Amino acid sequence: MNLSQYTKEFKANWLLAAPIMLGMLGHTFVSFVDNIMVGQLGTAELAAVSLGNSFMFIAMSIGIGFSTAITPLIAEADSAKNFAEGKSAFKHGLFLCSVLGLTLFLTLYFAKPLMYIMEQPLEVVELALPYLDIVAFSLVPLIIFQAFKQFSDGLSLTKYPMYATLFANIINVILNYLLIFGKFGCPELGIVGAGIGTLISRFVMLWFMWYVLKQKKKSTAYVTNIKFFTLSKQKLNKIIALGAPSAMQMFFEVGIFTSAVWLSGLLGKNHQAANQIALNLSSMTFMVAMGLGVAAMVRVGNQKGLKQYFELRRIAISIFLFGFIFAVVFCLIFLIFNASLPKIYVDFKDAINAADNLEVITIASQLLFAAAIFQISDSLQVIVLGALRGLQDVKIPTLITFIAYWLIGFPVSWFLGKEDMYGSFGIWLGLLAGLTSAAILLFIRFHYLTKRLILSNN
Repeated sequence: MNLSQYTKEFKANWLLAAPIMLGMLGHTFVSFVDNIMVGQLGTAELAAVSLGNSFMFIAMSIGIGFSTAITPLIAEADSAKNFAEGKSAFKHGLFLCSVLGLTLFLTLYFAKPLMYIMEQPLEVVELALPYLDIVAFSLVPLIIFQAFKQFSDGLSLTKYPMYATLFANIINVILNYLLIFGKFGCPELGIVGAGIGTLISRFVMLWFMWYVLKQKKKSTAYVTNIKFFTLSKQKLNKIIALGAPSAMQMFFEVGIFTSAVWLSGLLGKNHQAANQIALNLSSMTFMVAMGLGVAAMVRVGNQKGLKQYFELRRIAISIFLFGFIFAVVFCLIFLIFNASLPKIYVDFKDAINAADNLEVITIASQLLFAAAIFQISDSLQVIVLGALRGLQDVKIPTLITFIAYWLIGFPVSWFLGKEDMYGSFGIWLGLLAGLTSAAILLFIRFHYLTKRLILSNN
């Protein structure tokens, strides 16, 4: 099969993935805006947001990862024209995401004392605690929103989650400006103001998503007249069986990035602030790959429903190739602008913190070299993972992600990230090792499964 057999799918891949990418970038943009605005207050405040969000990202990874179980079930039911099965999958997924959102909020709320025993800078911990109280509660609307989003993606209605997140971002930026800096008579709340902006914007995002889907002909019957507490144990177990491993896959990956936050905290607040800058920038490019991963999940799920396994493999590989092209572009951007991009996050007019700001920029610039190199492996692993979810293969990929991130990546980060080794750069070399291992092992798994499906169908 020549290259054109893959590239001819690029347009279809883009039309499906672009709204998902923008919607996911919208989630990251909330953090981007918070970081830039809070960074104007000082490096301690930026490190506090980093520490608070490290707990948030772990909880979000579990909630978002779990919600992805809804998409392939909806995609398969949609291609098979089975409305009853699709509505049942959505209702049970929505119930489970609602319970999970509340559970994650309560877990974070009672886990706050862990900050004091993690050997993080005390100044940073004291600033992070009230911020975490507020953003932790925002998990409730966020995870419920994810149920609606994954359902919408499964029906290939990918632009509506994008609209919801873009609208929420506008609300967040306005509220941040008013509440962080105390503009137009509003109280000056600092990073607590950033937390309030995030909380309100996520409730708005959820309401907007439900309202839009209720108006659309293709989705209105799914999202109205839901008998929320009339549940099937069999359906709940099926979604849990798909969602729990998916949640653990994302937890293992986000967990190693979160460990980078904590390990950098052992080196000091400036290392932690620099890590946050590099993490925020690389997470924005990751959302593009994650959007393609969702597209792979939807398209593979559709082909699985049709039992067209040869087409399934061809379409999936076309998305892998598409993601590779994006990754190369992002790699070049990070390499070329590694010294310029971190400067967005600090206030160079602040004479009091000038020395700290300079050190933060220097460290962040070094970390972007590592981020540039792992763009390709990071992109490939999340897109292949999406394709495997479309195949509803979740158990072996969960084991693979654990091995790659925690048996390979984390030990490298811990060993090379010590102050007498490579410091923050060594931590990110561990991230590179974990992501590369995951990409290779997951692709081998996909290759094996699709070849077996094709042979069994002949």
